[in-house]
Amino acid sequence: MSAQDSPYASGPSPSRRERPHKGANPLIRPCDRFETWIRRFLMFVLVLGLPAAALSAGLTAYESSIRTVQAQSAERQEVAARLTSDVKGVATDGKQRAQVRWTDDNGTVRTGTTLVKSGTPEGATVPVWLDREGTITSPPMTTLTARTNGWFVGGMAAVGVVGGFFAARAGMHRVLNRRRYAQWDAEWNLVEPLWSARFRR
Repeated sequence: MSAQDSPYASGPSPSRRERPHKGANPLIRPCDRFETWIRRFLMFVLVLGLPAAALSAGLTAYESSIRTVQAQSAERQEVAARLTSDVKGVATDGKQRAQVRWTDDNGTVRTGTTLVKSGTPEGATVPVWLDREGTITSPPMTTLTARTNGWFVGGMAAVGVVGGFFAARAGMHRVLNRRRYAQWDAEWNLVEPLWSARFRR
């Protein structure tokens, strides 16, 4: 007797049986499907938004810093000045303010104060930076600082996107849970009298 003639071989084979359609679970509520789609959307935004936001913010900060570097480099010049007194004592950052003297482009001797490393003897030559008015100022920003600013701002933008992603997901989960609890309470108020009446018969 062949397998096809066997009385036990009724119905379609297990391999040809209809498999349950994905998403056909009757226990899955509309809010569950909504949460699934929102999570996918948030993940899509995270994957695309994270590099875009970090790159855009980083490049913007870098370009702004580079313009500052160029402007300060054009407005400030470095000159050699001489200390007019010894720099004694020890400061917390290793530098102290001291009086210096230099000669400007017109041959005029000028004086001012600047930060000098502790222990520098009188008469030593120290570099100072002057603005257009000939006043001692801080050194111009460097390209290294510009790159650092770009990386820092880009990193902070990336952290912000990730933080927004988790905050949005947590907020969505909380709102949907409140809706689920309210729906469960409403359904229980309908079912509980019928269910508990079984024990009062």
